[in-house]
Parts: sequence; structure tokens; C-alpha cells
Amino acid sequence: MIFIRYTYHSPWGEINSCEELYPGICLVSTPSHGGIQVDREAAMLLSPAARKCGFWDGGYLWFEEDCCEPVVLREMLDKGLWQIPELIKAPDAFERSLNSTIAEYHPEYWAARQKQLNKAAKPKRKSCENISR
Repeated sequence: MIFIRYTYHSPWGEINSCEELYPGICLVSTPSHGGIQVDREAAMLLSPAARKCGFWDGGYLWFEEDCCEPVVLREMLDKGLWQIPELIKAPDAFERSLNSTIAEYHPEYWAARQKQLNKAAKPKRKSCENISR
């Protein structure tokens, strides 16, 4: 884990600290709130459906901590860009919490994710045209 002190502002006020989760993706905290800050380059790692859950401000894509942050964490987990920290003693419960928050507050994203997972899980069928006899 890398902790970086920033002096600029977030949509929720001055940033006290930023924990880099992945290059260009930081978990930020302020005196009153927080969320995830994603730079333009790192935003391209997120699906279009995930990017729609955030908002642009000051050249960064922001995800509010209560309802939107789980989308970024879920994407990063799915893509192997981040792992649940060891300090979280119940990782299965943590994932269930992410999933239920996303399903409640971002049903369009959840549906797109489920569709993509189902598509990836389906075995590819061989076409009869491609089989030589």
C-alpha cells in the first residue's frame, strides 16, 4: 500500500490522504467524506458501464464512497488489478457487501456486469462449417 498526501481538493473538500490502489486510482479521504479518484488514463481500464457511475470534476473521474466506490472496487477485483486487503478479515462478506450495494444503487452497471460474466462463461461452440471431413 502506498499512502500519498495531496494538497488539492476533491469534490468533498481538501484531501487528507490518498491510498493508491492501482496506478492512477486512489482511495481518498477528506475531513467529512471521500471516495475514489481515477485519472484519465486509468479510467480507460474501467468498463464504460462503470465509468457512467462516476462523475468528472477537475480532470478526474470521481466515485463517492457510499454508493459508487464499490463499482470501482468490483471492477478492479474482476480484472485482477486489486486484491482485498488482508486487514479485511471476512473477504467473502466484503464482496457480498460490494455486490449488494452495486445491485441496489447501480442496477444498470450490475446488469451489464452480469451479462458480460454470462457471455464469458458460455462455451464456444464449433461451427460445422469449420470442421473438415
